[in-house]
Amino acid sequence: MGPMVCWAHIAMPIQKILLVLTAAAVAASLACNRTPAPEDWNVGIQALESPAGANSSEPQMSVSSRGVLLSWIERVGTTTMLKFAERTGPGWTQPVTAASGPDWFLSYADVPSVQRLANGTLVAQWLENTDPQIEAYNLRMSYSKDDGKSWAAPFLPHNDGTRSQHGFASMFEVANNGLGIIWLDGRNSAFDFDKPDTGTMELRYAAFDSNMKQTGDVEIDHRVCECCSTSAAMTADGPLVAFRDLTPESIRDIGVSRLDGAKWTDTNIVSPDKFSIDFCPVNGPAVSARGRDVAIAWFTVKNDVGEAFAAFSSDAGRTWTAPQRLDELGSLGRVDIEMLDDGSAVASWVEYAGGRTDLRLRRIDKSRARSPAVNIVAVSGGRASGFPRMARQGDQLIFAWSESASENDDSGALKVSTATAELP
Repeated sequence: MGPMVCWAHIAMPIQKILLVLTAAAVAASLACNRTPAPEDWNVGIQALESPAGANSSEPQMSVSSRGVLLSWIERVGTTTMLKFAERTGPGWTQPVTAASGPDWFLSYADVPSVQRLANGTLVAQWLENTDPQIEAYNLRMSYSKDDGKSWAAPFLPHNDGTRSQHGFASMFEVANNGLGIIWLDGRNSAFDFDKPDTGTMELRYAAFDSNMKQTGDVEIDHRVCECCSTSAAMTADGPLVAFRDLTPESIRDIGVSRLDGAKWTDTNIVSPDKFSIDFCPVNGPAVSARGRDVAIAWFTVKNDVGEAFAAFSSDAGRTWTAPQRLDELGSLGRVDIEMLDDGSAVASWVEYAGGRTDLRLRRIDKSRARSPAVNIVAVSGGRASGFPRMARQGDQLIFAWSESASENDDSGALKVSTATAELP
């Protein structure tokens, strides 16, 4: 590499020489610390010992100042337990049980979770059967103020009293150490010919203060897809939630809404894919934010081929860039996404091509540049792999997914596996 300063003009005043040298040093520093060009971006995937025990599944992750928190369920006989561990420094903490019971509703797509708030409070959410014949269940919550040693009596964020679906929840912290939670709510799902607005699945929001006293329960969107997962991120302009919208004509495109003061904005469609299907694809979006910059990933079907896409917003979700395809030949969706410090993002999805299904990763940016895809792990194309999750803590990515407990195990037993990668 040649010299950064041209010495042919050394006769220039010393002040100007110092300015040139300073500018050159800054440029060199930026060049050394910038994110690699898309074609050069790569990460090495390393196996990571999982804290989850036998017969575990349904991983979910969140991040706090203490590190990455991984939650999952374990089953022993007829009892289901929601457990979690945190990755602080070199390893995982000992697993802690947040809740357990014999009558839980379990689904590879509708996943319980545990999250730590900034003040240290742990909050858990899970699903309890109310009528298995019609797949009716309640969304249960609890919290711990003593690092998981004891938990408050379980409670519901909804009080409609109907035997219907309440699930696909996403939790997020709001101002003053409060908690927000959104979920799909079926209180209006029974159709009544005398009430045209019935027969829909709603997206609802509940708020809690720092003492976990409920302060609100409102509808965000009256008609959404029946069983696609939700996602939420905190922008500089307030919480932004993402979900699969539903029109009366069965168009199921991805929508977002932002909490503007005390009111949720009208649903904004990220991309008019015109994805028309008469049943739920069970494939929700993922959203991540840094300030007013937002990245979102989702699944859709075009020309009978499943595809995964991502887009960016620079105004907290009001407007979006054109969709950028993530997969190469076809995708089962099951996406996740994390923003990086330079405004780009890393996105994961399940690729389906040539009879293989692989969990893959790549970096993308607003200029539509994308890195080569990185294979994380081969996964099941069915429900066994669940929805793989990704979390970012500093320069490290953590991945979690479900897989068969043994190559020779025909019992259907699963285990939660994890991996890690260092960002370049």
